[in-house]
Amino acid sequence: MVDVPDSLPARMYLLAYDLRKQRMTRGGARLGYVLRAAALTELYLDGRLGEERRRPVPGTPGDDPYGVLAQIAASRPRSWQHWVRKDARAIVPVVREELVRGGWIRVRSRRVLGLFPRHEVTVKDPRVVKALWGGASSALRGRPVAHVNSYDAAAVALAAAGELKTVLPGADRRRHRRRIDELTARTGPAAVAVRKLVRQLNAAAAGG
Repeated sequence: MVDVPDSLPARMYLLAYDLRKQRMTRGGARLGYVLRAAALTELYLDGRLGEERRRPVPGTPGDDPYGVLAQIAASRPRSWQHWVRKDARAIVPVVREELVRGGWIRVRSRRVLGLFPRHEVTVKDPRVVKALWGGASSALRGRPVAHVNSYDAAAVALAAAGELKTVLPGADRRRHRRRIDELTARTGPAAVAVRKLVRQLNAAAAGG
C-alpha cells in the first residue's frame, strides 16, 4: 500500500503531474483554482465550513492549514467563486512547498531567458501519483456514489471542473458526465465554482 498525502490540495497538485512527460500539465490560475477549491472542499467535507444562502460560512472550529477559514470569517458573505478565485496563484507555491517538505517532490528553480522564474517539479515516487489516479478512476467507474471515498469523489469533481487532462481527458469528461455530476453533488459547492471560473477563462481565451 503506497502512502499518499493527507491534504486534498496536495493530492490535487500531484494529480496535475503528467508521469509520462514528467512535468506539471497545469499551472497558473487554473491550478490555483483547483487548489483553492480543494482547500475549501476539505473544510466543507470535515464540517469546518458550512453554507448559508449559497455562500460559505465558518462551521465547526478546527484546523485552517491554508488560512481560508480566517479569510471567510473576516469578510462579509461572498460567493464560492470569489473564494476560489481569491489568492488562487498564491496557493500554488504554498502547496508545492508543503509537498517538498513532506518529501513527495523535488523542485529545481531556474530563470527562463534569465528573467522569468520557472519551477521544474519531479515526483519522487511515481507510485503515489498512480495510487491517487487509481482512487479517482475507481470513483468514476466503480461502486455506488454514496460508498465512494469522499476525497476520491472530490478528486474526480475537481479534476473535471479544472479540466485536469492527466485525470480526465475531454472524452472521459463527456462520457462520464452523469457520474461526474453525482460525485460533484457529493463533494460540495467549490467544484461547481471552479467549473464556472474555468469556463470564463476558456471563453476569454476564445474571444481573445
